[in-house]
Amino acid sequence: MKNIWKIFLLVLILSSCTDLADKYYDRLPADKYPENALQIALLPAPVYTPMREFIDNSGWWFCQELTSDEMVGPTRNTDWDDGGKWRVLHQHAWGNTTEAISNMWDPMYRGVVKANELVELLGTFPQEAPVLATIAQVKIMRAYYYYLLMDNYGDVPYVVTFANADPKPLKTPRAEIFNNLVTEVENNIKFLLPSSSKTSVTKGMAFSLLAKLYLNAEVYSGTAQWEKAEAACDSVIALGQYGLESEPLAPFVTENSGSAENIFTIPYDENTYKGNNLHMRTLHYLSNLTYDMTVGPWNGFCVMEDHYNTYNDSDKRKNGFMVGQQYTSGGAKIFDQVAGVDLIIKPNLPALKIDASYTSDEIRNTGARVIKFEIKQGATDNLSNDFPIFRYADILLMKAEARVRQGKNGDEFVNLIRTRAGVPALSGVDLTALLAERGREMFWEAHRRQDLIRFGQFNKAWWEKDASSPERKTFPIPQWVIDANPNLGN
Repeated sequence: MKNIWKIFLLVLILSSCTDLADKYYDRLPADKYPENALQIALLPAPVYTPMREFIDNSGWWFCQELTSDEMVGPTRNTDWDDGGKWRVLHQHAWGNTTEAISNMWDPMYRGVVKANELVELLGTFPQEAPVLATIAQVKIMRAYYYYLLMDNYGDVPYVVTFANADPKPLKTPRAEIFNNLVTEVENNIKFLLPSSSKTSVTKGMAFSLLAKLYLNAEVYSGTAQWEKAEAACDSVIALGQYGLESEPLAPFVTENSGSAENIFTIPYDENTYKGNNLHMRTLHYLSNLTYDMTVGPWNGFCVMEDHYNTYNDSDKRKNGFMVGQQYTSGGAKIFDQVAGVDLIIKPNLPALKIDASYTSDEIRNTGARVIKFEIKQGATDNLSNDFPIFRYADILLMKAEARVRQGKNGDEFVNLIRTRAGVPALSGVDLTALLAERGREMFWEAHRRQDLIRFGQFNKAWWEKDASSPERKTFPIPQWVIDANPNLGN
């Protein structure tokens, strides 16, 4: 995907030059494209493009992590207040004009609309293997977007047509969408061609999506389907294409596009496919001195202390946090001149809103920061680390959970994760231990909100959040969407 647009444009340019009389130099005539299997295979590229926005201002990542018991976006005196838009996520006090909730809707439905358009276009071609494989890829990607939409918003419009789509559709019940999605994915997996891609729909991605759907089936439809969730995980494992890296942070290094652990990723590049800038939101203002960054970070998001304390000191995953005395790239202690103290990052965050009544040190230098995704020397405001949507470690933890919920033993699969992390194996893993392990392993990867809901913990009180009402398990449809289609206001 990092290069797919370059390839796509090159194919268009080269193909358009086959007949100079047409005088098309940068595109193909509509009645002559696509001409071959390669061009057919490239057609889905625009369907993936909306994912690029997921961990930045589109709001999806914010809604999954900042609403959970893992992360927080504190106000630091005059910084990061932003009208309270981060606090309301932590405190479950959002409304349908809250920025992250409003922004999340658009890229997901853009993906759906583009998929609908392509399915209808591809339906006009001879239904041979390359075309059927591409249709399957697009349909499964459409199912992925709808999975996100119903996971976050509950009942949403479910539209799978383009030319004759209702401009003001009604909402479809979540359970009905769930049933449609599992049918769509299961019916199309068989058409997918063998592929080692990590940035497009493959059998590994499709079975991972099925595993997520079935694991959350009780939330979505009211009926648990743990056995099917385990079977979907087994299908990923049986492919033999994926495995755990030897080190827990290896899937998140700068050049992670070839990681055997990552199944489906958003392929970021600091120059050509920007959008991975979470490091800017969490690193301290002076962290540019540590990493020789070309820009100064924004000193924002941090780990909730209770979550940080769930890691043993021997846990290698704890190396994904920035705490303690900070140093320049040359090894000198960093001194925070504004606070008048050495820059020592402390895990304790004194409050959600750290105002002028606190010391400058408390305002600026509290809350463990996140370096789970490697920050290379000379980093810019965008990283080249690909962001994993589905990862093999998650497959193992999902299989363990599905087994435990069926009354089986899941120790083997949890302990593969724990052994790699350098912490003792567990015996008789129960749901409490599973949720805690998922928190430690899948931290910062946008799984926590969904996990807390499935485990019945999302509405409980934590830190500066009171217990919230059950309807907070989904987000309200944005007001701007209702303004455009009043049918969605009920």
